Amino acid sequence: MRVCVIGSGAREHALADVLGRTAEVVVTPGRDGIAGSTAAPAEEIEADLYVVGPEQPLVEGLADRLRAAGHLVLGPGADGARLEASKAWAKALMDEAGVPTARYGAFSDEAAAIAFLEEMEGPFVVKADGLAGGKGVLVTESRQEAAADVREKLAGRAFGQAGRTVVIEEGMSGEELTVLVLTDGQRLAVLPPSQDHKRVGDGDLGPNTGGMGAYSPVPSAAKDVVEGVVDEAVAPTLAALRRRGIDYRGVIYAGMMLTPDGPRVVEFNVRFGDPEAQVVLPLLDGDVAELLAQAAAGALRDEPLIAPGACLTVVMCSEGYPVEPRIGDRIVGIEEAEAIEGVTVYRAGTATGPLGYPVTASGRVLSVTGRGADLGDAHRLAYEGVARISWPGAHWRSDIGERSVGGKPSL
Repeated sequence: MRVCVIGSGAREHALADVLGRTAEVVVTPGRDGIAGSTAAPAEEIEADLYVVGPEQPLVEGLADRLRAAGHLVLGPGADGARLEASKAWAKALMDEAGVPTARYGAFSDEAAAIAFLEEMEGPFVVKADGLAGGKGVLVTESRQEAAADVREKLAGRAFGQAGRTVVIEEGMSGEELTVLVLTDGQRLAVLPPSQDHKRVGDGDLGPNTGGMGAYSPVPSAAKDVVEGVVDEAVAPTLAALRRRGIDYRGVIYAGMMLTPDGPRVVEFNVRFGDPEAQVVLPLLDGDVAELLAQAAAGALRDEPLIAPGACLTVVMCSEGYPVEPRIGDRIVGIEEAEAIEGVTVYRAGTATGPLGYPVTASGRVLSVTGRGADLGDAHRLAYEGVARISWPGAHWRSDIGERSVGGKPSL
């Protein structure tokens, strides 16, 4: 089988790595350091299966165009991609489906939004309605700060058109959990649960980012918890999509909060998460390309095979990320890190410098993943890999998975 993976980040690198066990893989546009990368657009590549990594091409209808040309595609069409493209649309769908989520309101009028804030008790969550690269969310205890953020978003000064409508939610407390579910539009196949770390700083401090690290499995997510998420959140959402005439073939990312009152949906995404993919995909055994092809064809019949062990990934970032990342700094130590058995370095934002060495090319640069016998082992391996890599201004969180593995790594 020949598979075309669409995208250029660490998620797509992980997809290419895992699919490459049993298939020939080409990645577009890919990047330096990802085998099989090509500048050719997806429409010009001959493949048996196309796997769309990022959300933007899905929202723009790439899966629709490829299917119209007779290709097998894993990823929803533009209609299904609205589940991520519009938080207000997604919330309305959840209401229709009876999916448990936070109390909310969607507004494009500033006065109405501020009035809604005045009725609420903190903490307050203010989200840009559209795509914002994982950074369009403010969580605050301050009503004044929330109101200021509403004004910035609605005025277009923060996130442009993506923020011209805002969704305001009540804050939820509890453990976060990500459940990735593969679907052919009817049937569901549940992948290992994971936990992401969104805030830039240790202790969950600082602004939200696209993700600073993740781990899988999650000790707090027992089998019955994951089954509850699927039964109460994912399956009803898929049924609601079908009622709207949407044939959704791909991955549903259920971002959950395990509250004292039970699991509640924080958000749905329409693709493999990043950095969740870097810890979930390596734990899949067997022919992953065949599994994804079944879902794309509307004929999902196999269950995912889950290998024993655990994965943990640490995202290494450029100086200034997530506000104003600096690029062009020389990276050293990638090969040394990958020389550690059990460590894989996925390229998120690198390029080749003028003298042939790798340099930083975006805010999130590398996803250093450790795969071990358990979370403690994976934790140790990931941070040993991080310790061998450096560039000026590099930063990362030192506490990824700390609550689950019982302490910081010894370096």
